[in-house]
Amino acid sequence: MENSGDHQETVPVEGVAGGGTAYGWSDTGVNDPRPLRGAIDPTKVSSLELLNVWCMPNSANVGPQDMPRELEPISLLAARNERESIQIAIRPKVSWGGSGIAGTVQVQCTDLCSPCGARLVVGQSLTLRRVVPVLGVPDALVPLDMPVCQLNLFPGETTVIWISVDVPSEQTPGHYEGEIIISSTKSEAESTSQSLTKVEKHQLYRELRDCLDVVEPLEGRPSEEVVERVKSATSSLRRVLLSPSLADFFSDNGPIDMMEEDAVSSLSIRLKISLTVWDFVLPVTPSVPAVIGISDTVIEDRFGVEHGTNEWFELLDQHFKWLLQYRISPYFCRWGNGMRVLTYTSPWPADHPKSDEYFSDPRLAAYAVPNGPIVPCGDTAKDYLRREVEILRTKNHWKKAYFYLWDEPLNIEQYNGIRSMASEIHAYAPDARILTTYYCGPSDAPLASNNFEAFLKVPEFLRPHTQIYCTSEWVIGNREDLAKDIIAEIQTENGEEWWTYVCLGPGDPHPNWHLGMRGTQHRAVMWRVWKEGGTGFLYWGANCYEKATVPSAEIKFRRGLPPGDGVLFYPGQVFSSSQQPVASLRLERLLSGLQDIEYLKLYASRFGRDESLNLLEKTGMYQGPERYTSEHTPIDIMRGEVYRTCRS
Repeated sequence: MENSGDHQETVPVEGVAGGGTAYGWSDTGVNDPRPLRGAIDPTKVSSLELLNVWCMPNSANVGPQDMPRELEPISLLAARNERESIQIAIRPKVSWGGSGIAGTVQVQCTDLCSPCGARLVVGQSLTLRRVVPVLGVPDALVPLDMPVCQLNLFPGETTVIWISVDVPSEQTPGHYEGEIIISSTKSEAESTSQSLTKVEKHQLYRELRDCLDVVEPLEGRPSEEVVERVKSATSSLRRVLLSPSLADFFSDNGPIDMMEEDAVSSLSIRLKISLTVWDFVLPVTPSVPAVIGISDTVIEDRFGVEHGTNEWFELLDQHFKWLLQYRISPYFCRWGNGMRVLTYTSPWPADHPKSDEYFSDPRLAAYAVPNGPIVPCGDTAKDYLRREVEILRTKNHWKKAYFYLWDEPLNIEQYNGIRSMASEIHAYAPDARILTTYYCGPSDAPLASNNFEAFLKVPEFLRPHTQIYCTSEWVIGNREDLAKDIIAEIQTENGEEWWTYVCLGPGDPHPNWHLGMRGTQHRAVMWRVWKEGGTGFLYWGANCYEKATVPSAEIKFRRGLPPGDGVLFYPGQVFSSSQQPVASLRLERLLSGLQDIEYLKLYASRFGRDESLNLLEKTGMYQGPERYTSEHTPIDIMRGEVYRTCRS
């Protein structure tokens, strides 16, 4: 059998944005000095002789070519209502499988239990996802079966599992322990193919039925769509053929037997997880609103639903509810001419019960109100706007409302367009908040002698037609002092706010969410918000892939944009038959950054904002957009210091 010691080690390719992996490449593997040779029965050999297993923090980018490290126990700290994650990497030392795989491993989780009997249950509070590379960069997090799953390992490749612990708000504080049990095993090919369960048969039937649904309605379709549908069906059929249920047709392995419990105990790798849950409860409503756009046209095209149909409402509802777990405030958007944008958080009218359900949800920090009908209803835009505002102003959640009308105006005509629309809204609701994103003043009517001075004059030029001034971090660059100049122009005493955003800029090394940037670079987007003093954040798109007409079509990032820009999650159908979206590592790190803000805010409430900024600096976690940690340790130090000084 092939031995990994004979495999040529190569330096992995850098991330597409130049960030590379968070912990770099190591040329010192953790290898057994006496490797196994010959035929191997994994049920009779310790998994430690077959596998390298090690742990990495959630800020590390661990790719297929990452080399082994020493295995250390997992020790985590989490507040209540917080998600904390860790990664487990598995790399085969030798091969014991067939059909091109190194072998199969079984991964099993136990509940996390405290001495007082409280527990965090597998499948509810504890979840496992497989890290799948996108363009060669670890990014997609594909759900795994719980509490037991099987994974195929490949020679010379590292497989990564992302483990998340979601601590409920009512969870009893204390110390919790559990185990991750990793066992090398035989392929499940023979047993699963000889005796398919009803669920497995239904799964195969549904996969084949989906293929037929994709290719049947081809008559009269454009040739490009026909090609795309055939490719999608081919991909789905290949997935069926390579499924474990049919594995005996391409595998020369014999039948397997599930390992006895004593064999699991003696031969498996048992990785202990220790979690301290402390008595701080992250607020249900995020302290800093992070409003994230979802393109409704992308959903319509990819899922083949017509705007305004029941299926359309159901899909938007699914996306909205799924994204709330990430402490963000989603809004749907539709782009018009000249960067005019129709934005709305609820696709239903304000008097519909679903709208009140959305807007009253305490997890939602802000919601977008459309300035015209989303679905044709017979009303004029003005009548629709007036009725919506009249209803919403009577609600307690009206304070969350904002209108986002135009993205990045460039000239006097576009700026005047904002002023005109805002005047109309304020005629019905003088207290309405208008949000405007911008990175410059009007190019054809300079507000000052240089670009930055003109940029600073935008609030004065737009007042009173904008209340939330949302500026690009690209403008600030590495000059944090410029943030103070911007804030000086904002009249907070009159209810004005300063928010920020990132998009295709700023680029490396500044914090952003591009694919291939370092994990701490992703997380630092929110650290920057806290340090600069912004009170909100906007991101233009979370699902803005290139156009496709079937859910399982290959994901392609938009031309002209850095890979990953405008994409924070993927359709589940791209990876399996799941209907649920698949999160990216970058979305998880956005969540971690928002949770870090809650830690820093708690610290500031006890010791003052200046001390919270000092904490960022003295731990080495974040000093500026070009000076922040590339390692995870300073993050743990910051969180540990807040825990030590603020626990009751």
